[in-house]
Amino acid sequence: MDAGDRRGLISVNRGLLRHPAVVGAGSAALVALLILNAVAFMRGLESPWLLGSVIVADMVVIGVGVLIAAREVLVAGDRVEATQAHLEAIVDSAMDAIITVDVSQKIVLFNRAAEQVFQCRRDEAIGSALDRFIPQRFRGAHRGHIEHFGKTGVTSRRMGDVTTLWALRAGGQEFPIEASISQAGEAGEHFYTVILRDITIRRQREDELKRREQELRDLSARVLEAREEEKTLIARELHDELGQLLTALKMDVSWLRERVVADAELSKKAVEMNAMLDETVSATRRISANLRPLMLDDLGLADAAAWLVEEFGKRSSIRCTYKEFGDGALDNVSKPVATTMYRALQESLTNIGRHSAAKNAWVMLGVEGNMVSLEVEDDGRGISPEDIAKARSLGLKGMRERITYLGGSFEVGRAARGGTRVHVKVPPGAAAVHA
Repeated sequence: MDAGDRRGLISVNRGLLRHPAVVGAGSAALVALLILNAVAFMRGLESPWLLGSVIVADMVVIGVGVLIAAREVLVAGDRVEATQAHLEAIVDSAMDAIITVDVSQKIVLFNRAAEQVFQCRRDEAIGSALDRFIPQRFRGAHRGHIEHFGKTGVTSRRMGDVTTLWALRAGGQEFPIEASISQAGEAGEHFYTVILRDITIRRQREDELKRREQELRDLSARVLEAREEEKTLIARELHDELGQLLTALKMDVSWLRERVVADAELSKKAVEMNAMLDETVSATRRISANLRPLMLDDLGLADAAAWLVEEFGKRSSIRCTYKEFGDGALDNVSKPVATTMYRALQESLTNIGRHSAAKNAWVMLGVEGNMVSLEVEDDGRGISPEDIAKARSLGLKGMRERITYLGGSFEVGRAARGGTRVHVKVPPGAAAVHA
């Protein structure tokens, strides 16, 4: 029977037989037939012609009823076939692979996308075990997951989850997938349907993106390292070479001042020159310390941090409280960690001085567990998420990049006192740990 015949039967069934006039005429005919049957039964053999007519009419009605019932069964079967064909067409048109298995993990549905993904024909897949498409090392866990899902209805496998699953093509090649699972019962049977997506290309692009990010991170770390080396070199040149020259010049000016006492104007000028030299020496030391405090290399992180906090308090008029903890464990931190923690403290104090309008600042530095910990807090106006996300917040971004490269963590947000809190943790022996 073709599609046209099916549509004709359905049309007749839905149109003619259900038309009010036809239903009314049929009902009237049945009532009349019942009346004739009653009359014929009462008169019996007195009217043989009536009895015969009634019998013939009953047979005709029964025959028509049988034909209508047969046609209804045929139409219903065609409807089921048409619905099933439509469902199969919809499943086959899906872009994602769809596989349905029974409780014994035998495949009962395998759409066209699944054929392409697993490189296996449908007639070969139907009736076979689902294990053929699962790598050997995952089969036990998969069966356990299905059993748990069948009992509880709870699953961790949903499309878009971060978890990557692995499947096996017919040729033995493994590939990554995303998958979601559902279950349904029908006529006492239980079925599980898996909708899955081949994410091989996406996974390759993600891996390539991660590789490039790591390359950029390595390059950034190398640039920062070269910058620190250059700062150290310039700081030593300023401290040693320029400092010595300024000291010698100061001694010469003092010698000159002692010999021009008779000339008041020259003596006054010598005093001014001596004061200017003092300011120049102080500025040179300050610039040298800002570039790279020599005590960070000579005395260690703890002394350098204490000096930085003290100097910041003097220059900014913000009352600073500095506290160390960890019983001298800061003496064993590596040079990259010491530099990173010092720069994080320096950047945090600079931000407090520029943006916070704070009156107090608290700095805690020490070893917490197996991590070097730095916590800087103030009671100023605080920082908002929008400020952190600003494209020009390069200080915070650079700080985070340094710390992440060393395998540490960086947190910035609102403090309990209402201001800003910066919390940094880095492994003490980190040198070039990739995050």
